[in-house]
Amino acid sequence: MSLHTQQNLWVHITSRLNSVGQWVPNLLIRIILFWEFYEAGVQKLNGENWFAGIQDNFPFPFNYIPADVSWFMAAWGEYIFAILLLLGLFTRFAAVSLLVITAVATAAVHWPESYSSLGQLWEGYRISSSDEGNFKLPLLFAILLMPLIFSGGGKFSLDHLLTHLTGGDATHPVTSDFISKGLGLIVVGLPLFFVMTTLGIALMAIGVVLIIADKFITPRG
Repeated sequence: MSLHTQQNLWVHITSRLNSVGQWVPNLLIRIILFWEFYEAGVQKLNGENWFAGIQDNFPFPFNYIPADVSWFMAAWGEYIFAILLLLGLFTRFAAVSLLVITAVATAAVHWPESYSSLGQLWEGYRISSSDEGNFKLPLLFAILLMPLIFSGGGKFSLDHLLTHLTGGDATHPVTSDFISKGLGLIVVGLPLFFVMTTLGIALMAIGVVLIIADKFITPRG
């Protein structure tokens, strides 16, 4: 088989994988996240409120919200946004909302009580119950939510169907301007704000600066 033939075969395979990639990966992510958050929401709706015991651990501004209200928001948030993920309806909004819920839960329950170095912080990357933290699972949830925030629910979703029915373009060109970079930093900085406040604020502030700078730096056609 010649080099040219091998290259054509590789291009053919990758193009098919790219096509399938618009349907399958985000669907699988949505299904697994639906089950995890839906199950957590149902358990809260059918269980007793234990937030009062960790009220002081909630990050600002949630530490000022009454425990009953926080419990209601968390339970119904996990329940409703999980269903939206499964349907692929308002996917980005649901994913961002669940990212915030995950970040707040991490800060209140899963984050280490104290740490003096990144090495000590990394000891909390586990699934256990200890003062060193156990943020492995929520971190994985947060990472899985990122593709849904940045690329949406994929073609096998109600969002895609509604966009098609309303005459919108379901595929948008990939841009690399300062606005896209700024939005990326804001999305990453948002959950970090609740667990590493200074770093989260710094990333979101840089993101805002990039968005503002786009008006003055990016060439206009």
